[in-house]
Amino acid sequence: MQARLEAMAGALMRADGMAVDFCTPPGAPALAAPDSVSWRVFKNPIALFIGGVAAVLLELAEPKVRAGVWDHTSFRTDPVTRLKRTGLAAMVTVYAPRETAEAMIAGVSRRHAKVRGVTDGGAPYAADDPDLLDWVQATASWGFLQGYHRFVAPLSAADRDRFYAEAAPAARLYGALNSPTSEAGLERAFAAMAPRLEPSPVIREFLDIIRRAPALPPGLRLLQPLLVRAAVDILPGWARERLDLGPADGLSAWRLPVVKALGRAADRLVLESAPPARACIRMGLPADWLYVARASAA
Repeated sequence: MQARLEAMAGALMRADGMAVDFCTPPGAPALAAPDSVSWRVFKNPIALFIGGVAAVLLELAEPKVRAGVWDHTSFRTDPVTRLKRTGLAAMVTVYAPRETAEAMIAGVSRRHAKVRGVTDGGAPYAADDPDLLDWVQATASWGFLQGYHRFVAPLSAADRDRFYAEAAPAARLYGALNSPTSEAGLERAFAAMAPRLEPSPVIREFLDIIRRAPALPPGLRLLQPLLVRAAVDILPGWARERLDLGPADGLSAWRLPVVKALGRAADRLVLESAPPARACIRMGLPADWLYVARASAA
């Protein structure tokens, strides 16, 4: 299993026809520092999977974002490639040298600038609309943070605020100029967007796709529907109600400790071919530094 996970981690760095070297040049800083909350959170693949699915659920609830994602990406036809591409983008944003991250983000922004359309309700949209970019940034940061906080290790209020603040430099590069920089800012963003969110058959279709897509190694694939349930479970109660997601879509009492056990185990799983370990080496730190020193300090 370790070998398969190492192979997947190595393949991630070559996703989307792009090869990223997280190990060089020595000492090159990333957009976030090694002792950041971001480096601690993003090393955990269970938290990222759960948080990423939860974020997409909230994004698909906004009609303009939903149309942009569903009409202009390959998610329905090739979900695994799409997931790898998104995963690589997250790793580059957090762990890659700043210059590499800035170049990748600029490319993403150029692609966004070409995405235009009209929703089923007749509203025009543009993928580079700052309002939509703010929402995508807010949901992504919230999802990854909550995935870690709920299923790996509780984070203090100060660390949660730090996490949102650490995302601000990358958010601005993506064009999200007013994304939340604190938990209070996140709550304001949720309150402002809530009236625009709505249920859609697309949300159920997304959940069905993400349960079945071979995103995890074969030995872990049976657990994938469980992680999707965990993603629904971390949605705020008001959001689950608005999206017509009931208790049967989330975690039952016996499933919760199973997901927590998976999250905690993943937090100690050192994959030397994965971006977090490679980035530590670039910064002159042991490959397991995030998994030992930072985990002990958390």
